[in-house]
Amino acid sequence: MTADLRLILFDVDGTLVDSQAAIVGSMTAAFDKVGLTVPARQTILSIVGLSLPQAMARLAPEQDEGVQAELVQGYKDSYRDQRLAQGAAHSPLYPGAMEMLEVLHAVPENLLGVATGKSKRGLDGLIEAHGMERLFVTRQVADFHPSKPHPAMIHAALDEAGVEPANCVMIGDTSFDMDMAAAAGVAGIGVSWGYHKPSALASAHTIIDTFDQLPDALAQIWT
Repeated sequence: MTADLRLILFDVDGTLVDSQAAIVGSMTAAFDKVGLTVPARQTILSIVGLSLPQAMARLAPEQDEGVQAELVQGYKDSYRDQRLAQGAAHSPLYPGAMEMLEVLHAVPENLLGVATGKSKRGLDGLIEAHGMERLFVTRQVADFHPSKPHPAMIHAALDEAGVEPANCVMIGDTSFDMDMAAAAGVAGIGVSWGYHKPSALASAHTIIDTFDQLPDALAQIWT
């Protein structure tokens, strides 16, 4: 293992891409399909980052597991259909995201990765749509891990990259991301443009307002 390698992990929804319209649309379709009242937009966005079964358990706690499973499948079907129809426009990158990924990727010591509540199919489709296949050395998804804020995704990413926790940072927009980072023993950088208010990111090492603030935030952690 090379001691100076650093792993920079990104959440996806609300951090790299603005997928709120797609998420709310698919959640609306899922609830409509089973004849349930659609939760409020802000309620839907509050669960972004959780794995779908945990998200549905929060959004429809009065429903049994069978109905919650129908909601999960309805969401997946709608999200897939939207993504195939719209391509990259389905989940547009936030301003400065691609440019900053390229800047970070160009540094030999940096390894980039993803830790997301998305499915493997959803993440792979998004990465392909935006031409980001070469950027990430590790992709941790909901299919193979407990939901955030459990630290399993970060532990797996560290193992795959061969990096120690002290040389890893998790970047995300929700309390689930920051709590996952804390549970894994790595630093967390919160972003203010996502789906949780900055005040909810209490365990973050720091919070940035634009992508161009990220290099300085990383330097503060690793100096």
